[in-house]
Amino acid sequence: MAVPLFNLAPDLTVSRLCLGTMTFGEQNSLPQSFQLLDKAFNSGINFFDSAEMYPVPQRAETQGRSEEYVGRWMRERKVPRDCVVLATKVSGPSGQMTWIRDGPKCLDARNITEAIDNSLFRMRTDYIDLYQIHWPDRFLCSNVWRY
Repeated sequence: MAVPLFNLAPDLTVSRLCLGTMTFGEQNSLPQSFQLLDKAFNSGINFFDSAEMYPVPQRAETQGRSEEYVGRWMRERKVPRDCVVLATKVSGPSGQMTWIRDGPKCLDARNITEAIDNSLFRMRTDYIDLYQIHWPDRFLCSNVWRY
């Protein structure tokens, strides 16, 4: 049974299920990841979610590998880019993952642009369909809003 699709926007049709990839590259090997992506895609899932910090647990040695695996799967399986909806995320400041963009202190235009460019490079694609903030600048409101 194929996964139903719906129109998220006039020119963006997505599956009602999205496959998350946060274990690809750490808990799941490349062959296992390809197997999961194949099964999902062949079942009608066209929506795949990743993040610049994946896989988990986070380590400098594996950072970005989930995005790399998704991009490699699309290339090796010759999946047309317009048949897949890619979502990924920028990591906010945490003080813990200093290997990601030298541990950004804020989500400013420079950090977000650098994160997008790095994700595009890892996935070997020229666009991302849905770009999200993994977590916000925690103290942004205290610097902007007065209570």
